[in-house]
Amino acid sequence: MGFNRPSKIQEMALPMMLAHPPQNLIAQSQSGTGKTAAFVLAMLSRVNVLELFPQCLCLAPTYELALQTGRVVERMGKFCVDVEVMYAIRGNRIPRGTEVTKQIIIGTPGTVLDWCFKRKLIDLTKIRVFVLDEADVMIDTQGFSDQSIRIQRALPSDCQMLLFSATFEDSVWQFAERIIPDPNVIKLRKEELTLNNIRQYYVLCENRKDKYQALCNIYGGITIGQAIIFCQTRRNAKWLTVEMMQDGHQVSLLSGELTVEQRASIIQRFRDGKEKVLITTNVCARGIDVKQVTIVVNFDLPVNQAEEPDYETYLHRIGRTGRFGKKGLAFNMIEVDKLPLLMKIQDHFNSSIKQLDPEDMDEIEKIEY
Repeated sequence: MGFNRPSKIQEMALPMMLAHPPQNLIAQSQSGTGKTAAFVLAMLSRVNVLELFPQCLCLAPTYELALQTGRVVERMGKFCVDVEVMYAIRGNRIPRGTEVTKQIIIGTPGTVLDWCFKRKLIDLTKIRVFVLDEADVMIDTQGFSDQSIRIQRALPSDCQMLLFSATFEDSVWQFAERIIPDPNVIKLRKEELTLNNIRQYYVLCENRKDKYQALCNIYGGITIGQAIIFCQTRRNAKWLTVEMMQDGHQVSLLSGELTVEQRASIIQRFRDGKEKVLITTNVCARGIDVKQVTIVVNFDLPVNQAEEPDYETYLHRIGRTGRFGKKGLAFNMIEVDKLPLLMKIQDHFNSSIKQLDPEDMDEIEKIEY
């Protein structure tokens, strides 16, 4: 799979996850660090292939992330004969009374809850490994934390419980401690949070037309693998998609109103390189793992309701590039009045975000990965 040696999180977490008797774990781990491979290994190591019922359960906040984790299980488990995965996600309709014989279930909390309690497809008392991925997103999504807690309460006391989160605000920490008994804890220091292999820039702009012009200059001056552009609103995302298409760029738009199937197909096309640019709102800031993404653009800075910087979303957005230690670039298009927000982001992560003059093509062309 291209792993030559374990990443930092794998090195710290695997001995705990594979220990006998099993140990519980709360780990802070960014996307792109190989945490999925780590907990997948733990699940695969605990499965008994001769028993045809669910033994490992992984909860993910989104449909895409569930599928992506499932792909890793399938790749890593290629030689684990007879280990099978099933997805408990909206749209995967399983008739009542079906006997579920797959050992690893990956799904979103609402559907998993439904399968366990309403449809009685999964017997939680037989689960050996419970993984909760991206806990910070879980608690931000209406109902997910309560559903996760209900699922966790029905698990047997000897079930191994693993929780992962990229960020640990207090609310995430409280949730993690409620849901994982007697955990080992792996936490990063705050300065380890930004991804050091991603160079960050900002461009000062008057308005969105100005931002678009700057984007075109950067796009023209740098050889780009693939790019993801984040907009704060659906309206901006649509506008930008139309502008770029009219200028002959191959772009696709991922936004909240698409059906599950449409979203999956757009992401697959992007992964296959059919479109070079993916424009999206926050819906996709997490969990989309496309190795060729070399550039992330914040067309708008992520802010919360109080118009303060949304640090976690910023981290997750720029974390779409520079995966697995490769170099990446992040560009922030900002109006002058948003400069204080950007400075706060810079201070928060203790990192440097350099100003770039979008008219200076020589300067842009000097930017190398």
